[in-house]
Amino acid sequence: MSTDLNSPFRTKTVEQSIRDTEEPEHALRKSLSAWDLTVFGVGVIIGTGIFVLTGIAARNNAGPATALAFVAAGIVCALAALCYAEFASTVPVAGSAYTFSYASIGELPAWIIGWDLVLEFALGTAVVAVGWSGYIRHLMQTNLGWEMPAALSGPDAGGTFDLFAFLLVLVLTAILVVGTKLSARITAIVVAIKVTVVLLVIIAGLFFIKADNYSPFIPPAEPQPAGGGLHAPLVQVLFGYAPTNFGVMGIFTAASLVFFAFIGFDVVATAAEETKNPQRDMPRGILGSLLICTVLYVAVTLVVTGMQNYAQMSPSAPLAEAFKSVNQPFFAGAISLGASVGLITVCMILLLGQTRVFFAMSRDGLLPRVFSVTHPKYRTPYRATILLGVVIAIVAGFTSLEKLAELVNIGTLFAFVVVALGVIILRRTRPDLHRSFRTPLVPFIPILSMAASLWLMLNLPVDTWIRFGIWMAVGIVVYFAYGRRNSRLAKVGQDAKY
Repeated sequence: MSTDLNSPFRTKTVEQSIRDTEEPEHALRKSLSAWDLTVFGVGVIIGTGIFVLTGIAARNNAGPATALAFVAAGIVCALAALCYAEFASTVPVAGSAYTFSYASIGELPAWIIGWDLVLEFALGTAVVAVGWSGYIRHLMQTNLGWEMPAALSGPDAGGTFDLFAFLLVLVLTAILVVGTKLSARITAIVVAIKVTVVLLVIIAGLFFIKADNYSPFIPPAEPQPAGGGLHAPLVQVLFGYAPTNFGVMGIFTAASLVFFAFIGFDVVATAAEETKNPQRDMPRGILGSLLICTVLYVAVTLVVTGMQNYAQMSPSAPLAEAFKSVNQPFFAGAISLGASVGLITVCMILLLGQTRVFFAMSRDGLLPRVFSVTHPKYRTPYRATILLGVVIAIVAGFTSLEKLAELVNIGTLFAFVVVALGVIILRRTRPDLHRSFRTPLVPFIPILSMAASLWLMLNLPVDTWIRFGIWMAVGIVVYFAYGRRNSRLAKVGQDAKY
């Protein structure tokens, strides 16, 4: 933590961050409750993960013990969530990990994590929009017999432009411009539908469970196929560690996969500034949404692996195919519909998180200040929202993002590491701060969170690390070329407001 205003590690105090939120031109409307935040969290977490990753992990990595993999991944996320909850309630400012880093580690690390989050949320939004488009085209073809023209089906379907993905992002952009309360209401409706479908899977599936499908619950260990090069996990390249499928270690291999089904609870922290009582509601929203989703994930996994032998599970639509395997096409159709509807909220909340990080960086001067001006009526960062919405819509329309989607995963884990480190640093440098929620057992819990996140990062492919490194290098160039000179903190000595 540096007080040298010429240092790239200069910090912005918590008090300065909170004062910035009181400037009328750059203030966001406080309209969200703990319920709204919990709905946001559940809305963004329950998505492609529960509808797809369950089958992949069970079939390839852990069998019925995939339920334990969800528990392990949930514990890793819970460790990070405890750190997020302390920061979000202590520093109730838009920007999530970016803002937390600025107040604890310094400007350059804050810029790095902000740059990382911009990539994470932007690509996440585009990837989910493309996935949603695929579900809609499938439902239209299956139930209505109407097939989208190839040219408008997107690159992943052999076309040129993905019209549905493009239009979805534009519509959600308009909703977010009007206000977060409206988006919270829409999210609540869609989440209700999505959770109903998940509960339907659990309750209806109970009547079709066969005990034989649970034997063995932890299948015998098998070595993974030999691999190397850029597609090999970094841990294998660095340490010669050879991951296994099935067995006890297969559970942890599966955990590194299904962890990505939990991505999203950290997005709740980006709405801290728009929360009525962040000191009370942020911890409830973050931890509550994570707990609800973990319970649902474990229950769904136990039911589905009990309905169908893990070796026969579909890697693309395991829940729907499990019901087809027991001659229940109605439930299979309902699940497909729930998946397509559910992805709408995932896309919306990722876009919300993206705009709030961009807004916070702009308000601090690290990006052009014009993007931190809020709408005079709706009190939303409409300029940043429109800019990012249009850019992401174009990316979703024209680009196949299968490889780039892995950057979303490494970016999230990197943010977890930085937030946990920030909790330790701020406890030492600002023990006087009022903390309505305190991460227990500091520094043990944050250190454990960092270690767990780093382990999952090491299980990602080498080429993902290379792409991530290139994006970070570009970000550092932008910081020293623009952000460092235009930072409001750099002018603190001449600015009477500080």
